[in-house]
Amino acid sequence: MSFAASVLTLYPEMFPGALGLSLAGRALERGDWSLDAVQIRDFATDKHRTVDDSPAGGGAGMVMRADVLARAIDRTGPQGDPRPKLLMSPRGKPLTQARVRELAAGPGVIILCGRFEGVDQRVIEARNLEEVSVGDFILSGGEPAALVLLDAVVRLLPGVMGNERSGEEESFENGLLEHPHYTRPQEFEGRQIPDVLISGNHGKIAQWRHEQAEKLTAERRPDLLAGKS
Repeated sequence: MSFAASVLTLYPEMFPGALGLSLAGRALERGDWSLDAVQIRDFATDKHRTVDDSPAGGGAGMVMRADVLARAIDRTGPQGDPRPKLLMSPRGKPLTQARVRELAAGPGVIILCGRFEGVDQRVIEARNLEEVSVGDFILSGGEPAALVLLDAVVRLLPGVMGNERSGEEESFENGLLEHPHYTRPQEFEGRQIPDVLISGNHGKIAQWRHEQAEKLTAERRPDLLAGKS
């Protein structure tokens, strides 16, 4: 059974977007995974297809209504649907490569893309939504974040990457950032490829790459090394 992604959004035309190109796009055409973009407004009950209202207690902006979202979620993932239900949110738990691998090993995902000031807390609790963040910054909506998450997941599905080892030797896979890469020409603007990489000694090459990964991680993401101790 292929990986099935359902995205609840006010802008279904944003999908598949970049996911319809390159590796993800070819995998989508082959049926390695499927994508269903669901229009949330279809679950509104008034003639204006209203999906939001003013925040309780006052304040700026609008909040997405719990009743409309609940209907959309229940129709998209009825009782018994094993897919996790995610809400893309800047206050969510940071997305990690480990979580991406967990999702890729499952049957798919249901992703709710928030807009406006946010989503009524009651539907988050009532539908057990897992809040996920792709970074400490604010987007205009959850759609770009959903595209990021799906891109990260789809590339790990069986058969999507031509060389399966590509997914094993990347940043975060072993708790380190990835080592530097080089290719021809051997000299570029006076800069040479490190001698060890053209030595043919695979043991020394592996050691050099690991040392470089540790050095880069210590310089740029010391928090990753702290997590390993």
